[in-house]
Amino acid sequence: MSEQRTIEPFLPFGCWARESHKCGWSRREFLRGALGASAASMFLKPRRLFGATAEARRKTIIVTFGGGARDQETFSAAGQHNIPHLVNELAPQATFFPQVVNRGILGHYVATSSIASGRYETFDNFVAQAPANPTLFEYYRKGLGRPAHDAWVIAPSNGFQSIGASAHPGYGSAYGAQVILPKRLLTYAAKTQNHTLRDYESLLHDNYESPAQMSSVAHDASNGAKELTDVAEALKLSLDTFTAHARTLDSPDELSVYIAREVMRRVAPSLLFLTLHDIDVAHSGAFSLYLDAIQRADRLCAELWQEVESNPEYKDRTTMFILPDFGRDADGEASGFQHHRTGSAMARTTWMLALGRGAQAGRIVDRPIESVDLVPTVGACCGFATPASAGRPIAELV
Repeated sequence: MSEQRTIEPFLPFGCWARESHKCGWSRREFLRGALGASAASMFLKPRRLFGATAEARRKTIIVTFGGGARDQETFSAAGQHNIPHLVNELAPQATFFPQVVNRGILGHYVATSSIASGRYETFDNFVAQAPANPTLFEYYRKGLGRPAHDAWVIAPSNGFQSIGASAHPGYGSAYGAQVILPKRLLTYAAKTQNHTLRDYESLLHDNYESPAQMSSVAHDASNGAKELTDVAEALKLSLDTFTAHARTLDSPDELSVYIAREVMRRVAPSLLFLTLHDIDVAHSGAFSLYLDAIQRADRLCAELWQEVESNPEYKDRTTMFILPDFGRDADGEASGFQHHRTGSAMARTTWMLALGRGAQAGRIVDRPIESVDLVPTVGACCGFATPASAGRPIAELV
């Protein structure tokens, strides 16, 4: 791990840092009020949810809001009605970080790859290439000698197929995660059963920002038939049952969480990384759909935590992290909520919740952290090194 935090030379840094503190203050003060006086003692005397006596292998789940969500639609006083589960159910159990800064490229695949590697990646966001730096999954599997089925990624299909393993010498696919792209799996299953893809149109929306630069879901699925068959067999997943259940769902994120539950119940990996991506609909310019996606992500995070709490393989053993990959532009800047191109405080500063094992209920950490700090934090908690990471372990969690 690097001892000196690196700020990549091409990245803007200056007055937005002061503005990010204002964003964090707003989130913090709102959350204090939202939790109410009954939670005041937890702020003064944080308690550890799970003691150090737990001997079973620790589990880690990371959920990112791919697509970016602004403070004013989430943790501000005006936005809290969009995230009732995060505010009322999860935050009281969690350590809350109101100043999570992303100093990297504000593109969804490259930003998610940066979270996964602990270093700001610099490749073209619209190229489906492997991260240059080792990922959390590779550090975990190589460092602890874990098998391939113990690290999984569930991600949108627009280029994320290469996120599971890096191009770094000494790491790579031999230590990578199993990657599931639910939309590709659904397309393959539907074609195998001679279903029309129109039956699943609401679940197959892909990249909203620059679809012309991305390969189609159908094309990806046809090229990866063996890979998709292997995934279905690994999960003991009946394709006809899968497609039948898919018809009851309304969005790609619901499909992803359905797959996440199946992975947890059938394989119980110790490391699970899930990207929710419906929020990316903001690029279409429809504010109501953007809000719908935030509300859906809020509900799905609560459902995933309920799965943790009800699953004996995960209960009392799991730390779950929830964070947006970045924010979006402020009103009056460029296209406002629609994009994330200005590099301003609103676009670069978000938040993170850490729940479960090792977290402290109701605690708010005022100081800024960075999204690349997550990898070395998980490494420190679980006992493996992350030598190429540019982040620092988050002291309040290790």
